Amino acid sequence: MSRLKQALETCADDVIDALAAYVPQSADVDAKLYEAMRYSLMAGGKRLRPFLVLTSADLFDVPRERAMPVAAAIEMVHTYSLIHDDLPAMDDDDLRRGKPTCHKQFDEASAILAGDALLTQAFEIVARTDAHPDPAVRAEICYELAVAAGAPGMVGGQVMDLAAEAAAAPFDLDTIIRLQNRKTGALIRFSCEAGAVLAGMAGDVRACLKTYAESIGLAFQIADDLLDHEGDEAAMGKAVGKDAAAGKATFVGLLGVDGARAKAEALVAKAVAELAPFGDRGELLRDVAQYIIDRKN
Repeated sequence: MSRLKQALETCADDVIDALAAYVPQSADVDAKLYEAMRYSLMAGGKRLRPFLVLTSADLFDVPRERAMPVAAAIEMVHTYSLIHDDLPAMDDDDLRRGKPTCHKQFDEASAILAGDALLTQAFEIVARTDAHPDPAVRAEICYELAVAAGAPGMVGGQVMDLAAEAAAAPFDLDTIIRLQNRKTGALIRFSCEAGAVLAGMAGDVRACLKTYAESIGLAFQIADDLLDHEGDEAAMGKAVGKDAAAGKATFVGLLGVDGARAKAEALVAKAVAELAPFGDRGELLRDVAQYIIDRKN
């Protein structure tokens, strides 16, 4: 087993345990809500964003008990976004991670409310006094998470993505990069910077992590575009070929398969270069950068 694979699996197990504790089962009238939340949270996935939180925190020797609430929170925000993206009013998907999407397993109202609950609980977790002893750090984490998840970040990127479907002309490369820096990149950027925030670090080291994150965020989206174009539905656990059919703005549509792959490889090289100040401590993050463009789902 590779070093990265083992680290990802260990992280996933730890994050699942934390999420299960944060989202208990209920025997009350709200039981369906909690069931829908847990169904989507526990449905599998790479847990890449919490892994980036924990690994960036390890760069600065941040105790795991301070990093895990942020790791769980970012997975909640990510899962909420997937639940809402899958809804009929958005991407209208039936499968997610090889299982029925939340609104198919339950119903649309339950899916919407489960997403709402996960988003708000994420902020509850990182704002709690036991999440970090420094209130300034807790406040900065809340602020940065809000910016990444909201209109300046992921939600705004989703709006641009929907606009691309109705646009009279395809988006140019600069516009697609801005779109994906928000829709996909914002949460990845938050995840990579979180360790520095938790450690009270700023300046050059945080700037390196930001540039690293922006590079792998774009590479991640290009890999997704390539998988949607070339991938296998069984391996992906969701429908493929939908982006082109819907007229979405993609790197493959603009650059072609070979151009998109070359762009992703250049971004990975740039990301790896940004980790030089961390020496051997940055090895897992270097492995992540390469994994992003080599993955099959």
